[in-house]
Amino acid sequence: MPRRKVAITGLGIVSALGLTVEETTAALEAGRSGLGPLTLFPSQRRQHILVGQVPSGLTVERDSSRSMALACHAARAAGQDAGLADGAQERTAVVLGACTGGMLESEAFLRELLAGGSPDLGRLRHHTCGSATDGVAARLGLGGLRMTISDACASGASALAAAGDLIACGDADVVFAGGVDTLTALTLNGFCSLLVVADDGCRPFDAERQGLSLGEGGAVLVLEEEQHALSRQARIHGYLAGWGFSCDAIHATAPDPEGRGMQRAMAGALDAAGLRPSDIDYINAHGSGTVDNDRAEAAAIRRLFADRVPAVSSTKRFFGHTLAAAGAIESVVCILSLERQRVPANLGLREADADLGFEPVATTRATPCRAVMSNSFGFGGVNCSLVFTQAAEGAGR
Repeated sequence: MPRRKVAITGLGIVSALGLTVEETTAALEAGRSGLGPLTLFPSQRRQHILVGQVPSGLTVERDSSRSMALACHAARAAGQDAGLADGAQERTAVVLGACTGGMLESEAFLRELLAGGSPDLGRLRHHTCGSATDGVAARLGLGGLRMTISDACASGASALAAAGDLIACGDADVVFAGGVDTLTALTLNGFCSLLVVADDGCRPFDAERQGLSLGEGGAVLVLEEEQHALSRQARIHGYLAGWGFSCDAIHATAPDPEGRGMQRAMAGALDAAGLRPSDIDYINAHGSGTVDNDRAEAAAIRRLFADRVPAVSSTKRFFGHTLAAAGAIESVVCILSLERQRVPANLGLREADADLGFEPVATTRATPCRAVMSNSFGFGGVNCSLVFTQAAEGAGR
């Protein structure tokens, strides 16, 4: 039995660039970064670093959390884009990547408790990583399987891959898949303690980069079995054609310097998609802005693509590194590249690191895109690569 094709019929995104796909597209086209000052919670570091904080306008209900609000906002937008009404749908699954869960609210609870107050225990109700997944399923009335994946910074990409498996194997017809994370004091202080946060904002692949910038956000894509989408005349944005995984198991936080696991993940995604390296027109790199990660990824790209490296850029300076949401947010960027035939700039690049072996895309530009790759690499050596392909002209409505 042939493997079922995974169509993408809905997109939803919320990030430092805005609350909609349209706002995101406009910022990418204009080369406008979403990095700015931290105002979400008190911190001694707030005057010294830039973060990708979601702008005001997001509604957080009382019996909710910021993480759940981000996920539900993105999921509802994706469902509307896909032309799917809220309501009980038994073969519609929810798969989200998440790391921080309701930690932001738990930290506020702890601050009030340590100050001698009597905080509401209800704030802790949504602490777990899976709370956003449950919230999306409940608020959208989705009655199928629900799954939360916590693969560090590869979580969002891993969730999309798991969703692809559900559809390809016939275990679901539709999956709301993506990732979500909020800024928290724990993640901010943790990354600062590793000395990998840039004071002036991240500049991935730049010769003088100083580290990453943290961000928050959520993105959800509606993945749908192709014939199911065509039967209801849904618009198809593109296809999730292949996905690949590996684990370096080299160090808790540092990647394999030679990027061998990264290369295996990329090669696996290509193999699953039935494509060759020469078929890829654009790579949305993990490109966190740290020296070790950037050089390891560059080494992996050079070995796999040899002398035919496609257009490469990291979009981390637009959004900040949104941790579990990164792979999902960057997947939306990849779909926009396929639809608009334009690739986004490697924002913040002044002079490329000479050790890269290739020149990242300096400004947003028109580029023929039929197949693109998105890389997400996390702590613990978790590597996930996704391959997206263009929808046939006139597919769906």
